[in-house]
Amino acid sequence: MLNIHGNSRWSFAVAVLLMSIAVSPAHADDDDDDNRSSKNGRKPLVINARWKDECGSCHMAYPPRFLSAESWRAMMAGLDKHFGSDASVDAATATEIGDFLEKNASAKHRIASSGSEPPLRITETRWFQSEHRKVADRWKDPRVKSPANCAACHTQAESGSFSERDIKVPR
Repeated sequence: MLNIHGNSRWSFAVAVLLMSIAVSPAHADDDDDDNRSSKNGRKPLVINARWKDECGSCHMAYPPRFLSAESWRAMMAGLDKHFGSDASVDAATATEIGDFLEKNASAKHRIASSGSEPPLRITETRWFQSEHRKVADRWKDPRVKSPANCAACHTQAESGSFSERDIKVPR
């Protein structure tokens, strides 16, 4: 019979095994669809009233994390030609919204585009294109209309959740 109480090597091996299990990270998730919540380290959607009012008056107020600070600066600098509309705001509002967007923007590498200029459309980012590569045909659906209509499939988009469990693609 094995004497485990008197065997210091056995005790040491068990201790090392238990410690290695305790400090090992678990990588069971298949992608990063749920990693934006405060539960697992990502910032929840931060709300700024002027951003919500101004940007949300014409379209969904897209979460700042979907573009880099460089992209948001370029966007705010061209509000007089904002995708075919004049979305100009007064200087104080532009400063407040611009600061908010830059503070909560994504890291540049996460949203990079294939071009040399910072992307102004979320749909031009490599991240977006990768995440939506299998559903691009759904944008032809009249209920979806375009890839910019996040809420057509992402049922909690307005609250900042783009989790896969909140997706209902029109069929």
